[in-house]
Amino acid sequence: MTSVVTAGGVSVTIRGAVVDESETVLDRLVSDGVPGSLASGHAGLWGPDTRERARRSLGWLDLPERSRALMGPLAELAGEARGAGLDRVVLAGMGGSAFAAEAVARSGGAELTVLDTTDPHQVGAALGDRLDRTLVVVSSKSGSTVETDALRRVFEGAFAAAGIGGDDLKRRFVAVTDPGSPLEALAAERGHRVVPADTDVPGRFGALSASGLVPAALAGVDVARLLDEASALAPRLQQPYDNPALALGAVLGGSALTGRDKLVVADHGSGLVAFGDWLEALLCESAGKGGRGLLPVLVESVVAPGFDLTPDMRRVVLGSRPDEPGAGREAGLSVSGPLGAQFLLWEYATAVACRVLGVNPFDIPDVGESEANAAALLRAEEGTAPTVIHTAPTLVSGAVEVHCREELLKGVKDLPDAFDRILSGVADRGYLAVMAYLDRVGDASAAGLRSLLAARGGRLRKQAVPVTFGWGPRVLHSTAQYHKGGPQNGSFLQITGAVRNDVEVPGRPYTLGQLQLAQAFGDLRVLRSMGRPAFRVHLRDREEGLAQLTKVLTA
Repeated sequence: MTSVVTAGGVSVTIRGAVVDESETVLDRLVSDGVPGSLASGHAGLWGPDTRERARRSLGWLDLPERSRALMGPLAELAGEARGAGLDRVVLAGMGGSAFAAEAVARSGGAELTVLDTTDPHQVGAALGDRLDRTLVVVSSKSGSTVETDALRRVFEGAFAAAGIGGDDLKRRFVAVTDPGSPLEALAAERGHRVVPADTDVPGRFGALSASGLVPAALAGVDVARLLDEASALAPRLQQPYDNPALALGAVLGGSALTGRDKLVVADHGSGLVAFGDWLEALLCESAGKGGRGLLPVLVESVVAPGFDLTPDMRRVVLGSRPDEPGAGREAGLSVSGPLGAQFLLWEYATAVACRVLGVNPFDIPDVGESEANAAALLRAEEGTAPTVIHTAPTLVSGAVEVHCREELLKGVKDLPDAFDRILSGVADRGYLAVMAYLDRVGDASAAGLRSLLAARGGRLRKQAVPVTFGWGPRVLHSTAQYHKGGPQNGSFLQITGAVRNDVEVPGRPYTLGQLQLAQAFGDLRVLRSMGRPAFRVHLRDREEGLAQLTKVLTA
């Protein structure tokens, strides 16, 4: 059985048993009047306790039209930058808006250097690349995000060291932030351009807001096209039928209710680049709370290890169904359409799924402790490297150290056995989250560990083990909410690496390397305090350590 819902250039295809599972949920949503209520911005859809927060968080529904007011100012700003010879755009920002901006730029074929990291190797490389032609977009809704503030300070210092000042320095920064934020005040004081963010749009729902559009527009993307794509879908969102976003939301919510709370997502010719990272943040931060949620497991292709069907997994294809022989395995859900429409589609579907799950899609209640731990470590050390959680590693092999509670690896003598122990310890219906606090450009091979671990886990356990991968500290603004607030069945593998060349943060008593390590340790402490199996693999030499891990996991 197959159900295809198409509108506004978007197609949602539901197959097999998923059709029947979602129909019951869909009928209830329609009888409750959800499509019309959500499209009109009704704040009571998620319960009376969430009404006030929701009332201040539904502006994303209007963005396909509201954001058109940005087109003129953005064209002017882009022209001024090009006229000044600033043709390299760097985005300093974290979270859903940064994920969206990267997806827009990469899908549009534009060069945008996204720094949503505190890794000194990655930032150092960015500082050494055409600094004289660089424009920095500093994006933070609150205006006080610690990573974004550190990156702004680092670039200010680099420009000063290069002799760039006066009016030239003023035009080097564009701030995207909420009105009244500390960043807005600082930018105004220093003469930088400010583009106001939408105060009624949470960051992860802001793909079509200034936060998502400004960096990509300055990099040369025709962002008006995205608004056109979203506008083509928008009228259907209030309809009870032939509404692909409502149908998608019913599948997502129904999947979680029936125990399929892992969405194994593979791209198959969607034409979208880096879209999965944005989707992962949207779903994890919105739905992962109260012991419930949906965990996207992003895999490399429809034939990648882990794109399997188990009792807790729902296979999702972005793009077309893989019909050709050997192309992959049947997916219960496939979604296709242009980028602008897909942003709106998934935002709406996520809000619907959260109603089905009974959670507030607009708060993030469980990430504050990690941030507080990191801040406390930095204050305690007064500029020196934070003290490691374990004074000695549990296991050392070549360039690799493994840190964990001793009982977790009791009796283990080598790295292959250690990884087998980690994988065999993943809970039934659980998952393994790999979080690499490394350089996602220079240490890009670390991402390949996901598929190796998934393949090894499948061989070891005779059934797929869901393995996710994320870069730190990006994960703190993406999957971290699900890790703490979602179902408590995760195991965690953190990867850190030695720093060769650290970067000072002007005006702060710590370096980027120290900030990165404090963030890693702060998050690890929370996971361990919750009783979750949590391991830290430290690479004494990054290149050697990654090669060693790859060799071990391939054997």
